[in-house]
Amino acid sequence: MAASMAGNGKTGPEMNVTPLIDVLLVLLVIFMIILPNEPRKGLETQIPQSSTKQEREDPDRAVIVQVTSRGADEPGLNINRETVTWKNLQGRLREIFAMRVERVAFVQADGDLDFEVIAQVIDDAHAAGIDHIGLMPAGQVH
Repeated sequence: MAASMAGNGKTGPEMNVTPLIDVLLVLLVIFMIILPNEPRKGLETQIPQSSTKQEREDPDRAVIVQVTSRGADEPGLNINRETVTWKNLQGRLREIFAMRVERVAFVQADGDLDFEVIAQVIDDAHAAGIDHIGLMPAGQVH
């Protein structure tokens, strides 16, 4: 018969955690060695570069859609100082970007316009196939 060493007669199984701690420490050491050798990669962003003299001399390269409040029901539109109607905006942008590789345009609007008007211009530009659209503050282009 089995003899009991405990006071009440029953002993339960005890878990040996020493091997689990050993495995944990080995994994910790492995991660401490491997992870610092991984190249750190942050978010991918496009950083503005300083403009060169050649870019300043070529004003036709940048396409700027200006939205002005004329005091009428419908705001005015200009593409690089060329007056365009709202109906012809998308078609004119397609004409301009038909032969361009770089599909970037900027939208400049008066401060008293609702963003709904600017959003409509951005939507028309996306429909015309422009990939990247930047927003410019009013009064920046001369």
